[in-house]
Amino acid sequence: MTARIVLLVTSPRLPAGLLTAAAWDVVRRHPVLTGAESELVTAVRQAGAEVAVVDGPATQRLLDTVAEHGTAVWLAGPAGDEALARELGLRLAREPGLAEMELMYGSWDPPGARLLDAVAVLDRLASPGGDPWKRAQTHRSLAGYLLEESYEAYDAIDADDTDALREELGDVLLQVVLHARLAEELPEGERWSIDDVAGGLVDKMIRRNPHVFAGAEAGTLEEITENWERIKRAEKARTSVLDGVALSQPALALATQILERAARAGMSVPPPLADTQVDAEARLGASLLATVAAAREAGINPEAALRRTTLAYAEALRAVEPPPADPR
Repeated sequence: MTARIVLLVTSPRLPAGLLTAAAWDVVRRHPVLTGAESELVTAVRQAGAEVAVVDGPATQRLLDTVAEHGTAVWLAGPAGDEALARELGLRLAREPGLAEMELMYGSWDPPGARLLDAVAVLDRLASPGGDPWKRAQTHRSLAGYLLEESYEAYDAIDADDTDALREELGDVLLQVVLHARLAEELPEGERWSIDDVAGGLVDKMIRRNPHVFAGAEAGTLEEITENWERIKRAEKARTSVLDGVALSQPALALATQILERAARAGMSVPPPLADTQVDAEARLGASLLATVAAAREAGINPEAALRRTTLAYAEALRAVEPPPADPR
């Protein structure tokens, strides 16, 4: 029988003791060693296995256990104990007759596991003894950062830079998790957590996608969109077609969305005429609104059109801009 050392690696993000059947078999049949006490060690012991905590260098202790029992199991810590794995690998490469080393995964991180790390990190930063700046923030003081990070993510999309998009979405996620952490400090009856945010999202997605979760017939994309809007209207109990429009968004996008809502509801209220307005600002506003309405009729996104032209103008400015002065 070949002597072997089993390096048993588990996910620190799953409940202690949630192991595969193969992992339970190996810890029940063979001596188990580990580097420190933990919830996982306690769970393994409660299941009937014996676990010895090694205080100090573990390589020789493992080899001695293999020599006596034929197989030894190393229950890795939360970080995976890579240094021990390297040391064992080098020793067994020099002396291959001592034992074979086998890596076994007793559990794996589920999709989204690093989100738990993000929540834990933000909790530490926003708790007593954490980062004073984050602890001093409020939902209102952070509002501008949420917009800024969202715009930077938009820029990454516009540039087709998926690496930048990954980073910028992380910054947006930071804002979401931090807002949720701050909400845990609200008065009793008002507070909520990141689990409430995620739970509300999950419930909403299930309700609004009955063609996926409730066996409803999918139909066309237009039918799916209409069904989404119908369910949304029933949820919100809104009294106006304009309810839910984000009034703080940029004026060009706001005008586009209001015109879209009006058209969807079959409303044909003409926008104000520029020459009927009493001051220059109102006349300009009416003219701009008429331009947005004309763009919508032509199937053109006015926000994208203005952005494209403005960026081209910015490049023209850069082309004629004098070089920066030599600092020397």
